Parts: sequence; structure tokens; C-alpha cells
Amino acid sequence: MVVMYQWRKFEFFEEKYGAKCAIPEGDDDVVDRKIECCSSGRGKVVTGFEDGVVCFFDRGFKFNYAFQPHSSSVLFLQQLKQRNFLVTIGEDEQLTPHQSALCLKVFDLDKMQPEGSSTTSPDCVGILRIFTNQFPEAKITSFLVLEEVPPILLIAIGLDNGSIYCIKGDIARERITRFKLQVENNHSDKTLSAITGLGFRVDGQSLQLFAVTPSSVSLFSLHDQPPKGQTLDQIGCGVNSVAMSDRSELIIGRPEAVYFYEVDGRGPCWAFEGEKKLLGWFRGYLLCVIADQRTGKHTFNIYDLKNRLIAHSALVKEVSHMLYEWGNIILIMNDKSALCIGEKDMESKLDMLFKKNLYTVAINLVQTQQADAAATAEVLRKYGDHLYSKQDYDEAMAQYIHTIGHLEPSYVIQKFLDAQRIYNLTNYLEKLHEKGLASKDHTTLLLNCYTKLKDVEKLNLFIKSDDSIGELKFDVETAIRVCRAANYHEHAMYVAKKAGRHEWYLKILLEDLGRYEEALDYISSLESSQAGMTIKEYGKILIEHKPEETIEILIRLCTEDGDKRGLSNGVYMSMLPSPVDFLSIFIHHPQSLMDFLEKYTNKVKDSPAQVEIHNTLLELYISNELNFPSMSQVNGGGNYLNGVSAKTMISSTQSNGNIADHNSSEQEKDRLKRREKGLHLLKSAWPPETEHPLYDVDLAIILCEMNAFKDGLLYLYEKMKLYKEVVACYMQAHDHEGLIACCKKLGDSVKGGDPSLWADLLKYFGELGEDCSKEVKEVLTYIERDDILPPIIVLQTLSRNPCLTLSVIKDYIARKLERESKMIEEDRQAIEKYQEDTLTMRKEIQDLRTNARIFQLSKCTACTFTLDLPAVHFMCMHSFHLRCLGDNEKECPECAPEYRSVLEMKRNLEQNSKDQDRFFQQVKSSKDGFSVIAEYFGKGIISKINTGSTSGPRSGTASSTSGF
Repeated sequence: MVVMYQWRKFEFFEEKYGAKCAIPEGDDDVVDRKIECCSSGRGKVVTGFEDGVVCFFDRGFKFNYAFQPHSSSVLFLQQLKQRNFLVTIGEDEQLTPHQSALCLKVFDLDKMQPEGSSTTSPDCVGILRIFTNQFPEAKITSFLVLEEVPPILLIAIGLDNGSIYCIKGDIARERITRFKLQVENNHSDKTLSAITGLGFRVDGQSLQLFAVTPSSVSLFSLHDQPPKGQTLDQIGCGVNSVAMSDRSELIIGRPEAVYFYEVDGRGPCWAFEGEKKLLGWFRGYLLCVIADQRTGKHTFNIYDLKNRLIAHSALVKEVSHMLYEWGNIILIMNDKSALCIGEKDMESKLDMLFKKNLYTVAINLVQTQQADAAATAEVLRKYGDHLYSKQDYDEAMAQYIHTIGHLEPSYVIQKFLDAQRIYNLTNYLEKLHEKGLASKDHTTLLLNCYTKLKDVEKLNLFIKSDDSIGELKFDVETAIRVCRAANYHEHAMYVAKKAGRHEWYLKILLEDLGRYEEALDYISSLESSQAGMTIKEYGKILIEHKPEETIEILIRLCTEDGDKRGLSNGVYMSMLPSPVDFLSIFIHHPQSLMDFLEKYTNKVKDSPAQVEIHNTLLELYISNELNFPSMSQVNGGGNYLNGVSAKTMISSTQSNGNIADHNSSEQEKDRLKRREKGLHLLKSAWPPETEHPLYDVDLAIILCEMNAFKDGLLYLYEKMKLYKEVVACYMQAHDHEGLIACCKKLGDSVKGGDPSLWADLLKYFGELGEDCSKEVKEVLTYIERDDILPPIIVLQTLSRNPCLTLSVIKDYIARKLERESKMIEEDRQAIEKYQEDTLTMRKEIQDLRTNARIFQLSKCTACTFTLDLPAVHFMCMHSFHLRCLGDNEKECPECAPEYRSVLEMKRNLEQNSKDQDRFFQQVKSSKDGFSVIAEYFGKGIISKINTGSTSGPRSGTASSTSGF
């Protein structure tokens, strides 16, 4: 039992207006009659008078209309909510002595029937006799209607003998069922058995009925057939002291207290003393009209049971009925006056409480009345401000914490920035992070608070809680940055690792702690893509301190033997990181870069980036000093090496004037060793079967020239068939033996060499300015063998060297003169033979033109049978039977092939005469260009251009179209 002596009183309700529940003046015969019953609903208040008249009132108790449903009196009525129906119980004229005058009527208020010129009444859709032979007559003490699924109604009528008559169905269609419920009666006094109150409880499909007598409280389960009843309590109450709460609880009022009942029995009990004249429930408030036995005055109280306060209290006249309509409480007095009481708005109630500094009451009020969260937060803020002004900082912070999510955090933080209040501020920031509403600045501030307090335990709890990062309750990067600044490196590493921020984790390990081995182990545990990104960013530091271990990780990263899933090796390698991507980390450590690329090339033979890798290795191998070449980055990805960068190589170390001999010799050995590797790479990366090498040839040539790498240059020039450049290298070095050996190798035309190299070599010796007789004789031997230069050119070339004597070329000249004399004799004999043949042909042609030809053959040339007529004779002295020749045969079958071949050769020669490029190519490539021109003239390919008369119509060129 809850005693209410200490409950505060407030005026949360106010009287709206008063009115008179009466028929307008003019009907004097009904003005003084008593109100028997009342109801409300659908925006109207309905009153039933003792003479059977029912009146309807609109808002403000403005009279609407009246009609008389019963001829004698109206005892009970109820306005339905779902349909605009009115159900009444009243007395009509008694038709027979055996029938009761009481009847139940249902009116459809939407259908009005005119009864005369001045009054109207609603249509009565159903009339029902309450008492029958099965249901004997008794005094009705209570009445209640439940609207089920329209048009079904469930009507409960309580009697003074403890019985309850129930009528269920569609009364308008007279489709009803009746049943009776009986309250257990253990008393002989009939007045203790009357049904003083009824209440329906609907819970899903379950339907129950509370029944109250002066001596008991019972509950009937109507979904059971037949309905079952049980007694909940052995105390009851009188008429008008029964109500139902909005949670379907039964409320009864007794002089000592107010009791609440659930389906399982008595619930809370509130000790409000005084006789309860009327009891009600409105919007969560308990309404009581209590009579003071000492003074006889009536007090109307409104109780807020949740907040344990009296929301309104006022002295009133004797109240006969209590209704709820238009959002107000309506009290109807015995003198038919009415009083409307309405609830004040939330803002007015809160202002009233704030003025009295009753903030806890205000908070409870907004929470119980389900105000929006913003309104609740505003009340909490004002309460917090009030406590803060009283320097109750702890309690004030407790209120501010409840405003998180609605109140701007900066409002609270600004108040508690003082160092004395750092504990409260820390608490607020912790709650802000728990709800996921903290910004980066809030995280920074909270961590600074922890570090200033040196509260490592709370810092651990904040940083290392199981769900702190999973739910992102703070900004990870901010937390890491603050912890680093405060030298809480382990906490920063924990956050970075759990959040997967590998770059921060490694930054702390390498830059702050210098734990390089641990950083390498961590990188090894990452996925390939993540490991590659981290090495690109921190590889320079790792290479500087742990080069071998870093190289091992890079090799594993670029060559790891994962699941190829049926891919070819080349395709799979293209999916792995390329070593070129990591070249930038070796910018100050060329030796480590060389080691890395050598290990990679030994392990991977068909890398997609092998050209770039070989270019880099060549720069490292060929450089005079192993200082990193100034190689420019390509595409920002560490892809170095182009020709321009190689031209601008700069040595990063300079001699200081005193270098130990030992060191010099070691450096020289290293340089020679690297150059051996470089030459090997130049050769191995240019397989004989491929046209182009697996490196940039232009870059390789530039590197060799800049670093005076003769062996590499010679190899490249030879592979590129730049034989003159090869010879130029030997000339530049004055290596005569090498020159001659080179020309022997590269100047042999049989092996695809260039014989003109001997001419260049002869020119070199001719301009040398020193005695080189031995070498010149050897060169002249090969020039003579291949007939590379005419003797006159040889004489002119060697004449420029004053150190050479005629004896050097005497034998060469003698041999050449002897050979040419022999050739002249052979040519003279050939000319005489051709002249004789020509003379013979001319005589034969003249004979054919001037003399008759006698054919004496007796046999056919084709079939060798005796020649008979008809026969065909050709000028070539061949004869044939006509039948042995084909149709339209006009040429000798024996001589025609030879003749056609001559014609075909002539046509080809004429066609070739138009191919000027071929003519000049032959002239250029021939040892004796004049002989080529003479041959063209001799074959008649190049002929005179005959110019005709310019005055005649046939002017122009005659026979030649060669264009020469």
C-alpha cells in the first residue's frame, strides 16, 4: 500500500468553462427534472432525464437536439464509438401485467425520422425486452456495452441479485444470443450482492468481464463455453466507484484506499482516504471525487500515480456524473451544472516546475508522458545548468550525460574545461564515445585527459576494450596521433594493429621505436598487396638498417609461389608486384639494389619487367663507381632508367686527395667484377635467336660510352652490325692488331661482313702519319683478294702518309698490272669472236632477204614419216605434215620455244630498265660500277633517245622508255 501524505500538489489542470446541462428555456415542464444517466462520444455529450427525454450537447454544452426514446424514464444509456449508435435502457408503458416495462433500444443517430413540424428523432433500429421467462426480472444496477466487430454488440446488464444478463449479436436484425453469469454470493444480505460495476478486458482473442459487488470482485472468461468465473477478492465497492484504466486494469474505490486488479488478482493499492463518490481514469491520471466526512465537502483530485503527485485538486459541488469528451474532463453536478477541466500544455507545466526549481519532477513528468527526446533533453539541460550554478558538478554532469545525442557537446565541454573539472569532462567524453557520437576533436580531448591524469588503466580500457574499434567508437587516426604525441606508443600500436592501419603501426615501430626486426615480421604477416604498399612507404628506412632481411621479404613478395589456379607462369607473374615498383627505396643503397635484382633475376627468368630490371642492372654494373646513378622516376612508380637520365649521371663521392692504396685496389677489383657481370648480362640478355635484346640498346650504348666500357661497346656494335663503329673503336685506341683482326672477322663478305671496312682501314693507315708498312701490306692483301678498291684509289690513299715508301705497294701494283693486262687480252679475243659471229648473222639475213630458199627435207620433222602433201615449210628449214601441226599454228614447233625464251628475256630486260632503284643498287654494290653500265648498254637496255621532227605530228621519243 502506498501512502500519499507526502505527495506534492500542482495545478497541471485548469477549469475551462462551466455550463448548464438543460433543455433551453421555454419547456418549463422539463427544466427541473433530474438527470438519470450520461454518456459521451463522437463529439457529443448525451444526458438522459427521469421523464424519458434524451438531450444531445455539442462542444461548450450547446444544446443540439432532444428526443424521447422511452415514455416513462431513461435509466441507462451509452453512446457507441465505432458507429453512431445510442443504446438506452428505460421504462415504457406496460402492455400486459406479465411483461416488464423495461426494454433496451438501439438508435441510429445518422438516420433522423421527422415526428412533426418542430421535432425530430433518430431512427430506432432495434427494441429488445430485457427480461423473459428464462431471465426473470430484477432491478438493474449497472450497464455496459462492448462493440465487437460491427454490427455485433455485447451488452452486459448487472442486477441487484448478483446476476449478469448478457446479450450478444446484431440487435437490429434480432440475431442475438443470451446467457447469464452469476456472481458467487456468500452473504444473506441482498444489498451486498448487487452488481455495482462492470468492466470488459480485451486481450487479443481473449475476452473477459470484471464484475464488482459491494462484497467481492469477480472475473469471467467469456471465450470459454460456458463462461467460467472466479473470485479475485472478497471486498468490493458501491456504485460509481468502479473504473477501467487504459491498461485494462479494474479500479475500485473504497473509503480507505483505491485498489487495482489484474486478471490474476489484486495489484497496487493507493491509500487515498475518504469516501469515493466517483472514480475515473483519464490519460493516465486517476480521478477521484472524495467526500470529507467531517466537513461534508467534496474534493475533486487528479492523481499522477507514476510521478506520485496530485496534478489538480479543487472543491466541487455534489457530482452526479463524470465524463470525458473534447479532450477534457466533464463533471456534471446534481444541480445539472457542468464543469470542464482541461490539462495544461507541457510547456506551461514545465515552466511552473522550473520556477519552483523542481527539476526532478519535471524530468519525471516528461518521461512518463512520453514527450519527445528533444524536450526531455532540454529539461535535463536546465537541470544540469541549475546544479552547475550550485557547484554540484558531479550531479550536473550526470544530467548532461543524459542529453547526449540532443545537446551540442561543446556546450558541456566548455563548462568543464577547467583543470579542476577534468574528471567530470573525462566521464562525459567517455559516454560520448560509447554512443558513437564523438568527433575527432572529442577523441583528441579524451585521450589528452587520460594522458594528463596519467590514468593508464582507463586509457587501456578505452583503447583495448573488445568492442571499441569494432564499433568505431572513436576516430582511429586521431587516437593514434594523440597517443604518439604523449609517448604512449604501445597504445598507439595496439589501435593501429586492431584497426588494420598498417602504415601507422609501422610508422611507430620504425620512426619512434626503431624496432626494425619487429617491423619486418609484421610486414611478413600481411597480405601481398598490403605488404607491398607498406614496403614502398617505409622501405628506405628498412633498407638502411636491415638490408638483407628486407631484400628477402621483397623477393618473397615478388616471387611467392601462390595458387596459380591453372594460370600460365607468365600470366601469374604479371599478377605479382614488380621489382621495378620498389626501386625507389634503394635510392641511397645501390649495392643493396644490385643484390636484390640479381637474386630476383636468378629466380625469375620471364618477368614482365625484365627489360627495366636489366636496364637498372646495366647501370649498376657499368658505372665506374657504385654510387647510385641519377636515374629519373617514370610514372611515379619507381620505374627508373631512360637514356636521358643515364647521360646525366653524377658521382656522389669525390676523392679527398688521400685514398689508401688498399682501398683503391679493392674498388678496382669491384669495378672489374661488376663489368664482367655487365658484359655477361649484355650477352645473355640478347639471345642469338631474337632480333631485339631484353634491355634498352640505346641506353646500354650510352652507358658504355660514358664509362669507357670498350668491351661492352664492341659487343653491342657488332650485334647491331655497326661494323664501322667497331672499327672506329679500335682506331680510337690505336690498336692495329685488333683493327686487322676485326676486319678479318667483320670484313668477309662470304660470312655476311662488310668488305668496305678494308677501305676504311687503308684510309686510316694512309692518314696515320707513321710507318705502318707491315700493316699496309697485310691490308693490301685482302683488298687485292676481294678486289675492293682500284689501284689508283689505293695509290691516292697511301700517298697521304709520308712515312710510307713505294716499295710497300710495288708488288701490289705489279700484280694488278699483270692481271689487268691478261683481262685486256681476254676481252680483245672476245670482241673479235663477237665481231665474226655478227658478220655471219648479217650475211645470213641478207641471203634470206635476197635469195630463194630451197626446202629439200623428205621427212616430217615431227613424225619422221615421209613428207607428203599437204605440207608446211618454215624458214628455219623445218618441214611438217599439215596434220602434224596444231590449228592456226604459225610458228615452227621446234624453234618456237627458243624464240619465245629470247623474246621473254628481252621483255624482262626492258622491264628491268624501268626499275631505276635496282640499277643504282647494282652500280653501288658492284666492285666495278662501270662494268654494270656497260652491261646495260650491251644488252640494249639503255638506248639512245631518238628525237623526231618537232614540226611533224609524230614528234616525240622512239623506242626507249627506260628513263636513263
